[in-house]
Amino acid sequence: MPLDTLPVLSLNDDKASFAQAIGESFRTFGFALVKDFAIDRDLIDRAWTLSERFFALPDAEKRGYHDPSIGGARGYTPFGIEIAKDAKHHDLKEFWHVGRDLPPGSPLADASMPPNVWPARPEGFHEVFSELYRQFDATGATILSAIALYLGLDENWFDKGIAEGNSVMRLLHYPPLKNLEGEAIRAGAHGDINLITLLLGAEEAGLELLGKDGQWISASPPEGAMVINVGDMLERMTNHVLPSTIHRVRNPNPERAAFSRYSMPFFLHLRSDFPISTLPQCVSASNPDRYPEPILADDFLQQRLREIGLKK
Repeated sequence: MPLDTLPVLSLNDDKASFAQAIGESFRTFGFALVKDFAIDRDLIDRAWTLSERFFALPDAEKRGYHDPSIGGARGYTPFGIEIAKDAKHHDLKEFWHVGRDLPPGSPLADASMPPNVWPARPEGFHEVFSELYRQFDATGATILSAIALYLGLDENWFDKGIAEGNSVMRLLHYPPLKNLEGEAIRAGAHGDINLITLLLGAEEAGLELLGKDGQWISASPPEGAMVINVGDMLERMTNHVLPSTIHRVRNPNPERAAFSRYSMPFFLHLRSDFPISTLPQCVSASNPDRYPEPILADDFLQQRLREIGLKK
């Protein structure tokens, strides 16, 4: 497999072939480009329109949906708050989070999984993004079943770990940039916290991953494909067999600086009370267990949220 070009994989391939292909892409890059996923195209188009309309609202109106006490878990997070771990400058972005709606009385309902917040406008926001969340969630489970097969597990192995998982859909807006000379960039180099991330909207140039040779590789998919990458939880669980690769969103070329950039990542998380333990088949004499002590998924998450400035 070339080390500077991500393959484009199809979910229409047979299950075993797709599992092998995405496993190899993850093992090589920590990333894969995937097409033929079961998310409704009309729904995606409506979501882009509503996302643009929301971020075009007055700043004071948007900030009315910001609650600093929940660390950005739901609702709006203003421009310039999130910062990549160990970075010197905050990211040049604002975003909105949609999480899982838990059943009444769920023991998982706490500060990590508060109720969703919904804006009064634009009209249809609640309905469209609730359904998009559901379809993202189902597609993520399909991808995890392929990863399970690649790792030699039962294809349903992850199901118990993601049942009522703390997954979050993020609507991202990177505003136009007037100054391209500063050190701050749209999203500083970082790894994702979760199991896997599914990303729509990366066709607009800017997303790059750090190759094993230290060079940045473009991760822009062809139209109709999404970017999927390994997060830190899966890296830990697989003892780094599947790496969580550092990536960034660089600033645009001058001819695109006057344009906004929008994207929609879905951060697929384990349920908060799931213990993250190293998979035995990912431990060997040449790859000893880096994490002999398990950690609860929520403890891992809270630690990382503090590191990126969303929690104090």
